[in-house]
Amino acid sequence: MAVIKAMQLLVTVVFLGWLMIWIMMPTNTYRNIWSTQLRAKTDSTYFGRQGTNILIYTFPILFISVIGCIYLHLVKRNGNCQRYSSISSSRLAWKRPVLVNWPLGIVSGIELTLCLMFLGLLIWFYSEYLVTGFSRLQSSDGEKLWQEKLDSAAIRLGLVGDLCCAFLFFPVTRGSSILPLLGLTSESSIRYHVWLGHITLAVFTAHGVCYIIYWAVTHQIDEMVKWANADVSNVAGEIALLAGLLMWATTIPRIRRKMFELFFYTHQLYIVFLVFYLMHVGTTHFCMILPGVYLFMIDRFLRLLQSRNNARLVSARLLPSEAIELNFAKSPRLTFEPLSTVFINVPGVSPLQWHPFTVTSSSNLEPERLSLIIKKEGSWTQKLYATLATPHVQDRLHVKVEGPYGPMSKHFLRYDSLVLVSGGSGITPFISIIRELLHRRITLNRPTTPVFLICAFKTSTDLTMLDLLLPISGNVSDLSRLDLQIEAFVTREKMKSSDGAQNNIRTIWFKPLQSDTPLAPVLGPNGWLWLGAVVASSFVAFLLLIGILQRFYIYPIDHNTDDIYSYAARSTLNLLFICICIMATASLAVIVNKEGSSKEAKQIQSVDVPTPTTSPSSWLYNADRELESLPQESLVKATKVHFGGRPPLKKMLLECDGSNVGVMASGPRGLRHEVADICASGLADNLHFESISFSW
Repeated sequence: MAVIKAMQLLVTVVFLGWLMIWIMMPTNTYRNIWSTQLRAKTDSTYFGRQGTNILIYTFPILFISVIGCIYLHLVKRNGNCQRYSSISSSRLAWKRPVLVNWPLGIVSGIELTLCLMFLGLLIWFYSEYLVTGFSRLQSSDGEKLWQEKLDSAAIRLGLVGDLCCAFLFFPVTRGSSILPLLGLTSESSIRYHVWLGHITLAVFTAHGVCYIIYWAVTHQIDEMVKWANADVSNVAGEIALLAGLLMWATTIPRIRRKMFELFFYTHQLYIVFLVFYLMHVGTTHFCMILPGVYLFMIDRFLRLLQSRNNARLVSARLLPSEAIELNFAKSPRLTFEPLSTVFINVPGVSPLQWHPFTVTSSSNLEPERLSLIIKKEGSWTQKLYATLATPHVQDRLHVKVEGPYGPMSKHFLRYDSLVLVSGGSGITPFISIIRELLHRRITLNRPTTPVFLICAFKTSTDLTMLDLLLPISGNVSDLSRLDLQIEAFVTREKMKSSDGAQNNIRTIWFKPLQSDTPLAPVLGPNGWLWLGAVVASSFVAFLLLIGILQRFYIYPIDHNTDDIYSYAARSTLNLLFICICIMATASLAVIVNKEGSSKEAKQIQSVDVPTPTTSPSSWLYNADRELESLPQESLVKATKVHFGGRPPLKKMLLECDGSNVGVMASGPRGLRHEVADICASGLADNLHFESISFSW
């Protein structure tokens, strides 16, 4: 425990030091004293000026990443993943919503505080740069002072964009140790990437527009088509900005939701943006944003290695509500927490699209299965449902999987009781919670948190989603020992449908090939240690390669002046070395851990033989039958169904007893905002809201 505390303190100190460099960067103190001394001590024949920026901008974050990997490994090994099982009311108060229905969505107190602090940093950064920059300006060569100020303001806008870019890639690096260190997940952090993306492209656009105006008024418009050899390349910057604007345009919610494929494919232009941004500013300046990009590249390559093989899909359940449950074989070494997500790709539906879905299984309750639920909604899910719903039985479905990604702890256990509010397919995240509680109560014989599930469905056929609370595999079919109460509301019907023939659940059992692999951790059971090794070794190898390049090839040409050797050539070589080092070290780590996975895969193939051969009817539709004949008797008794109206959420939530009630909402935006409003109203101090949104 002392080692863990020491590592937390070390990471905090290093991060604050890195942040202090950014805060001080626009000041004369940094420019005239700190920077001069740093360059004098680090300007070597092996790294040149690039070495200085690597030391103060790149190395601290990669160091934090490596230490974070070791920290997370120790936490997992020591069984401290539930370190959040108890938490004070004052800390929970910071997580309460303070903004609802704003353009930012549901924002907690701590999120709002951090957002305001970051905006304050941007304002300080730009204003201080303008003050120090304008103080050195003098009108010369007949040029008006306002034109020089415009030039100075434009270049400072670019530096503000660099600051935003330095944080931009952390939220989308799914497997990095940075997010878990902060208690975040990649899915919950997507909106931070969205906010940063809007600010970044707005600032870079203003940077470009200011320069176009400056060139126009100073009769230098031909600068737009110049590609400088050993200086800032304007053409490269324009290409990067154009790629960014195309990505930005397709993030408009209406376009993203209605034309997801356009959004998805256009977003791959981030590669063009980064490459030409690197050529625009040069390698020395690029080191300022390199940490986030570097960790993202490692994560992206590991995801590529994980998704090369087809996943071993064992079965699928098709519900009358047009929802699909996919069940994959997995290695017992692959463990994950409730509310985790996986990304899947079905080449037969779309060869390039990847979509995130919530894992509904519990790795403790079902050690050899991973399940997820897909609701038929968009064009991609409609094609997938049509593929599985064809009259002919499918022998095999090609599916590729990345993940799972999720929280490091069972944070929902810190509450005295849980209220889970869902709308439609929003119930899927809560299935994993209920299954985990089943494991704790029945398998481990531990007391569990009382659960009150409030679920709203459009039609009575959607009630069959509740059938999935119990796993397709395993010997757990009794919920009587679990303190579970379910209130289900059917909003568009006033009574139960009498067409019971349409309410059968169809189960499809597949025949996987020998080459189909069970889901397994890409870096083995000690994945955090291996990830830290990949980050450290690849970066050391990169430093060796650029050191050799600089000392024996570039230094004899420019002698560390940075004004002779081509920006584009140096950038291309640096990018090539980064890719080689990451690919070599990551591939080696995966190969070393693949042997154990291959042995397990052969053992798992022996348990793929399907056991049930029938397609049972929905238990809820047949609840008026003799309950003794149903294995889900306890679940039927725990459920009360209401027809013809929406749940009275305010009344139900305010009546909840307990001093520490966790309220989780998942589903449509309106439902989440309504629940957040109730919890933030102050009418009940015991309600602590947590939004669960897996939408993009």
